[in-house]
Amino acid sequence: MANVLDLRRRIRSVKNMRQITKAMKMVSAAKLRRAQERAMAARPYAKMITSVLQSLTRRIDIYDPETGNLRHPLFAAREEKRVLLVMVTGDKGFAGAFNSNIVKAALNFIGNYQGREIDIEAVGRKGRDQTRRRYPMAVYSEQTTEDGRKLQVRADRKGAIEVTGDHPGMLEKLDAKRVFELAENIISRYVHEEIDAAYIVYNEFKSVISQRVVVERLLPIIKIGEQQIAGAAEPTAEEKERAAEAAVSAGVALEPADTQQADDESKKFGTQNVDYIYEQPPEELFNGLLPQYISSMLYHAMTESVAAEHAARMTAMDSASNNASDMIDAYTLQMNRVRQAAITKEIIEIVSGAAAV
Repeated sequence: MANVLDLRRRIRSVKNMRQITKAMKMVSAAKLRRAQERAMAARPYAKMITSVLQSLTRRIDIYDPETGNLRHPLFAAREEKRVLLVMVTGDKGFAGAFNSNIVKAALNFIGNYQGREIDIEAVGRKGRDQTRRRYPMAVYSEQTTEDGRKLQVRADRKGAIEVTGDHPGMLEKLDAKRVFELAENIISRYVHEEIDAAYIVYNEFKSVISQRVVVERLLPIIKIGEQQIAGAAEPTAEEKERAAEAAVSAGVALEPADTQQADDESKKFGTQNVDYIYEQPPEELFNGLLPQYISSMLYHAMTESVAAEHAARMTAMDSASNNASDMIDAYTLQMNRVRQAAITKEIIEIVSGAAAV
């Protein structure tokens, strides 16, 4: 049995650890508030670009009257023989099951597409590390064209599933330019029929108690303004309760800000029967805004994933602090018992000695 000195050392060590976890919880809570504000600030742009595209679809004919096919290649649906999966995870740990849940959803998606070619774009170090352990990296070679341009040409596949790119650190300082470059790459591969569909797996975040891991289809576009969810995993009631307790103790709002009025105003642009005058031809605007629409979907997913990661880390650190407090109480009780036993033993020895005299 440990003596009083050993138990005091353990209590002091656990108290130091509790101070660290409490500080990490408050840091995550502060970052969560900023991430929520950034996600809310990005929503009006996404809502408006959706409304503009919906308005343009009523002013142009997106179907070819001769063939009956869609004019824009991003609407063309093909048999999904080659699929691209964008996996958005975090760059750091200490976030509970946040990263493992996303990796699990990605692996389930890959399992449902057995027998097909799957390319993986890993956003975040945790997802990159997991996929690199399981699947080979795609090999590219540089070739020079006749006009002197250098192109990256993909070599023969090493397997049905390959990691075609990774983007570590992309979420630490989310830059719209990098997201747009990733969106352009995905669109180019889809237009050139290198892939037949594109999906993204991420943690959809509405509030601390309202979030889920979803697999959403990016391409082809089925209907503008509607999410195409291919799979979703909801948190358990116990997980929601723990997250709510951590949010309340850190002073984070449980419900998101009410943006219904702003959303209704943005929808009026696309639903009102008004003949808007555009500076450019509607067809040119429509073709130019579709890549921006895909980019906004990617940026929206990443901003929500950042907020969800901070919420998960805040909850994990709150649980760690509570466990440390329970451990301190248990060690204190054990130390008091050991000390009381030592005092009782000394009293018995004194009484026995006095009786012997």
